Amino acid sequence: MKTYLKRYARNFDYPLFFTYLLLCLFGLVMIYSASMVWSASKLGYSADYFYKKQITNLCLGSVAFVVGAFIPYKIYKENKMIVFMLSVMFALLLAVYFFGFSPGNSGAKSWLKLGFANLQPSEFVKIIIILYFSAVFAKKYEKGKIDNINESIIPPILVLFAASFLVFIEPDLGTLLIILFIGVSVIAASGIKLKTFNKILGVLIGCMAIASIGIFFIRDSIFTEKRMGRIQAYFNPFEDEQVFGYQMVNGYLAIGAGGIKGLGLGQSVQKMGYLPEPQTDFILAIIAEELGTFGVAIVLGGLGFIVIRALLIALRTKDPMARMIAAGIASMIGFQTFINVGGLTGIIPLTGVPLPFISYGGTSIILLSLAMGILINVSMFVKRERNKV
Repeated sequence: MKTYLKRYARNFDYPLFFTYLLLCLFGLVMIYSASMVWSASKLGYSADYFYKKQITNLCLGSVAFVVGAFIPYKIYKENKMIVFMLSVMFALLLAVYFFGFSPGNSGAKSWLKLGFANLQPSEFVKIIIILYFSAVFAKKYEKGKIDNINESIIPPILVLFAASFLVFIEPDLGTLLIILFIGVSVIAASGIKLKTFNKILGVLIGCMAIASIGIFFIRDSIFTEKRMGRIQAYFNPFEDEQVFGYQMVNGYLAIGAGGIKGLGLGQSVQKMGYLPEPQTDFILAIIAEELGTFGVAIVLGGLGFIVIRALLIALRTKDPMARMIAAGIASMIGFQTFINVGGLTGIIPLTGVPLPFISYGGTSIILLSLAMGILINVSMFVKRERNKV
């Protein structure tokens, strides 16, 4: 055991770990700053309510990180583990379908009440799809069947679409896009030929086209007034700035007020009841207002470092499963960041996706911590692999 710990410490990815840690701590400070007024004046809680809850979330996240970092990633390739992961994923998604609820004004029935806490199962889907796809395609790669569409492609694609459908009907469109992007990214990193990959994209596009026909018949339940309002606000938020464009307009005001230097930590005006639930997916607007361009650069720089380092890990390893896990985690964090920042800045419509490691949220930070632990485990394997050469 002592020898194992020495080898573990020697190959540990300290830059990746400290970047993850600093982002979490920075997010904790900003959650307190962003939520104190909303918590006290709007909800009637103590000013540090969300801050204390996020500390608990981070403690649970640290446990998930340790589990992910110390358990060898190759265990996820075992058949029993694959069955277990898929069983958990679909059990949670079906539970949401029958017993889920929509907190606040989110509009998506994507949460489960556990009594002591709320759980968002769609967050589990992201990491499970990464591990499941990586395991299945790694096995096919090792057997030389990676380009056999019937044997290697169809089963995981069916799993992906089944999970995506259950997330779609919640409906959680932002998470749906992330899940589909993760699936495509892992397949791209699997080692399949470009010709086969193009066929897969054709199948995915075809299935989405068929699904869009089905959506037409249930469009009233999917494209609610609120969602259509978000789309209209995307094109011109100032046209209806008191209703559907309200959040975007106040986000713009926060960013504009911050400028380069910011107003100072704790000095945000928009968090004084103007910007709804500022500790969640609009927390970057508060960061921009209080800490200016410098604060935003810290967040995006840290997230960018994690994504780039994960991609470098994927490029350096010879193990197909390690490559796919690293690429999958990079795509998850990178694309989720793009959706959050894109919605905040008006590049894309708002979808309510949290900013990784920064926004308030229990399930999100716990699953992201698990993903970071697994990524560090993969990084240690890659480093040890290179040292042997």
